[in-house]
Amino acid sequence: MMAKFSYSFQNFDPERMARASGRDLRISPKLSIEVCREIKGMMLNDAIKLLDDVIAKRRPIPLRRFNDSQGHKKGKGFGPGRYPVKVAKEIKKILLNVRNNAEQRGLDPDRLKIIHAAAHRGPVLRGYIPRAFGRATPFNEQTTHIEIVVEEIRG
Repeated sequence: MMAKFSYSFQNFDPERMARASGRDLRISPKLSIEVCREIKGMMLNDAIKLLDDVIAKRRPIPLRRFNDSQGHKKGKGFGPGRYPVKVAKEIKKILLNVRNNAEQRGLDPDRLKIIHAAAHRGPVLRGYIPRAFGRATPFNEQTTHIEIVVEEIRG
Protein backbone atom coordinates (compact mmCIF):
# COMPACT_ATOMS: atom_id res chain seq x y z
CA MET A 1 0.00 0.00 0.00
CA MET A 2 1.31 3.44 -0.92
CA ALA A 3 1.75 6.07 1.72
CA LYS A 4 -0.95 8.73 1.81
CA PHE A 5 0.02 12.35 1.41
CA SER A 6 -1.89 15.59 1.38
CA TYR A 7 -1.49 18.92 -0.37
CA SER A 8 -0.57 22.09 1.49
CA PHE A 9 -3.19 23.94 -0.61
CA GLN A 10 -6.49 24.50 1.20
CA ASN A 11 -10.01 25.03 -0.23
CA PHE A 12 -9.58 22.85 -3.32
CA ASP A 13 -12.69 23.02 -5.54
CA PRO A 14 -12.87 20.03 -7.94
CA GLU A 15 -15.35 21.85 -10.19
CA ARG A 16 -12.89 24.63 -11.16
CA MET A 17 -9.44 23.29 -10.21
CA ALA A 18 -7.02 20.49 -10.97
CA ARG A 19 -3.84 19.43 -9.20
CA ALA A 20 -0.79 17.22 -9.58
CA SER A 21 2.29 16.47 -7.55
CA GLY A 22 5.70 14.89 -7.84
CA ARG A 23 7.04 13.05 -4.82
CA ASP A 24 10.64 12.19 -3.87
CA LEU A 25 12.10 13.86 -6.97
CA ARG A 26 15.90 13.83 -7.13
CA ILE A 27 16.22 17.56 -7.75
CA SER A 28 17.48 20.50 -5.72
CA PRO A 29 14.90 21.80 -3.23
CA LYS A 30 16.40 25.29 -3.27
CA LEU A 31 16.23 25.67 -7.05
CA SER A 32 12.77 24.07 -7.04
CA ILE A 33 11.53 26.77 -4.66
CA GLU A 34 12.88 29.46 -7.01
CA VAL A 35 11.27 27.90 -10.11
CA CYS A 36 7.93 27.45 -8.32
CA ARG A 37 8.04 31.08 -7.22
CA GLU A 38 8.62 32.14 -10.83
CA ILE A 39 5.75 30.11 -12.38
CA LYS A 40 3.14 30.80 -9.69
CA GLY A 41 0.49 33.16 -11.04
CA MET A 42 1.32 32.42 -14.69
CA MET A 43 -1.00 30.89 -17.24
CA LEU A 44 -0.20 27.19 -17.66
CA ASN A 45 0.87 27.40 -21.31
CA ASP A 46 3.14 30.38 -20.58
CA ALA A 47 4.78 28.47 -17.72
CA ILE A 48 5.47 25.49 -20.01
CA LYS A 49 7.04 27.85 -22.59
CA LEU A 50 9.17 29.43 -19.85
CA LEU A 51 10.45 26.03 -18.74
CA ASP A 52 11.22 25.10 -22.36
CA ASP A 53 13.33 28.27 -22.58
CA VAL A 54 15.09 27.40 -19.31
CA ILE A 55 15.86 23.89 -20.59
CA ALA A 56 17.31 25.41 -23.78
CA LYS A 57 19.22 27.97 -21.65
CA ARG A 58 17.58 30.91 -23.42
CA ARG A 59 15.94 32.39 -20.32
CA PRO A 60 17.29 32.25 -16.74
CA ILE A 61 15.34 31.89 -13.52
CA PRO A 62 15.98 34.80 -11.14
CA LEU A 63 17.31 33.72 -7.75
CA ARG A 64 15.71 35.81 -5.03
CA ARG A 65 16.48 33.85 -1.87
CA PHE A 66 19.22 31.30 -2.56
CA ASN A 67 21.52 33.61 -4.52
CA ASP A 68 24.76 33.73 -2.54
CA SER A 69 27.73 34.35 -4.91
CA GLN A 70 25.62 33.93 -8.06
CA GLY A 71 26.51 36.05 -11.05
CA HIS A 72 23.97 38.26 -12.77
CA LYS A 73 22.52 37.26 -16.11
CA LYS A 74 22.04 39.16 -19.34
CA GLY A 75 19.13 41.55 -19.59
CA LYS A 76 18.24 44.96 -18.29
CA GLY A 77 17.90 44.92 -14.52
CA PHE A 78 18.36 41.16 -14.26
CA GLY A 79 20.20 40.21 -11.09
CA PRO A 80 21.48 36.81 -10.01
CA GLY A 81 20.03 33.88 -11.90
CA ARG A 82 20.65 30.35 -13.14
CA TYR A 83 19.42 27.83 -15.69
CA PRO A 84 18.17 24.91 -13.52
CA VAL A 85 17.70 22.43 -16.37
CA LYS A 86 17.11 19.31 -14.28
CA VAL A 87 14.51 21.08 -12.10
CA ALA A 88 12.79 22.58 -15.16
CA LYS A 89 12.45 19.15 -16.81
CA GLU A 90 10.83 17.62 -13.72
CA ILE A 91 8.46 20.53 -13.10
CA LYS A 92 7.48 20.54 -16.77
CA LYS A 93 6.42 16.88 -16.42
CA ILE A 94 4.20 17.87 -13.48
CA LEU A 95 2.71 20.78 -15.46
CA LEU A 96 1.85 18.45 -18.34
CA ASN A 97 0.33 16.05 -15.82
CA VAL A 98 -1.83 18.76 -14.24
CA ARG A 99 -2.98 19.85 -17.73
CA ASN A 100 -4.06 16.26 -18.48
CA ASN A 101 -5.82 16.07 -15.10
CA ALA A 102 -7.68 19.31 -15.94
CA GLU A 103 -8.74 18.00 -19.34
CA GLN A 104 -10.00 14.84 -17.64
CA ARG A 105 -12.18 17.03 -15.39
CA GLY A 106 -13.54 18.91 -18.41
CA LEU A 107 -11.62 22.17 -17.89
CA ASP A 108 -10.32 24.27 -20.79
CA PRO A 109 -6.48 23.89 -20.87
CA ASP A 110 -6.03 27.33 -22.51
CA ARG A 111 -7.65 29.13 -19.56
CA LEU A 112 -5.74 27.48 -16.72
CA LYS A 113 -3.84 29.66 -14.27
CA ILE A 114 -1.31 28.32 -11.75
CA ILE A 115 -2.63 29.43 -8.37
CA HIS A 116 -0.40 27.25 -6.22
CA ALA A 117 3.13 25.99 -6.85
CA ALA A 118 5.13 24.75 -3.88
CA ALA A 119 8.31 22.79 -3.30
CA HIS A 120 9.10 21.01 -0.04
CA ARG A 121 12.13 19.07 1.08
CA GLY A 122 11.75 15.31 0.89
CA PRO A 123 13.66 12.56 2.64
CA VAL A 124 17.45 12.41 2.36
CA LEU A 125 18.84 9.41 0.48
CA ARG A 126 21.92 8.51 2.47
CA GLY A 127 25.02 7.18 0.76
CA TYR A 128 28.75 6.87 1.36
CA ILE A 129 31.83 7.19 -0.80
CA PRO A 130 34.93 5.17 0.06
CA ARG A 131 38.02 7.27 0.66
CA ALA A 132 41.69 6.63 1.26
CA PHE A 133 42.99 4.63 4.23
CA GLY A 134 39.73 2.74 4.81
CA ARG A 135 37.61 5.79 5.56
CA ALA A 136 34.23 6.71 4.08
CA THR A 137 32.53 10.08 3.78
CA PRO A 138 28.79 10.70 3.52
CA PHE A 139 27.40 11.38 0.05
CA ASN A 140 23.74 12.16 0.58
CA GLU A 141 21.16 13.10 -2.02
CA GLN A 142 18.33 15.51 -1.23
CA THR A 143 14.85 14.84 -2.63
CA THR A 144 11.98 17.25 -3.23
CA HIS A 145 8.17 17.15 -3.22
CA ILE A 146 6.45 19.46 -5.74
CA GLU A 147 2.75 20.29 -5.89
CA ILE A 148 0.90 22.34 -8.51
CA VAL A 149 -2.74 23.52 -8.45
CA VAL A 150 -4.38 25.23 -11.43
CA GLU A 151 -7.72 27.01 -11.70
CA GLU A 152 -9.83 27.70 -14.76
CA ILE A 153 -10.23 31.44 -15.29
CA ARG A 154 -13.83 32.26 -16.18
CA GLY A 155 -14.86 34.75 -18.82
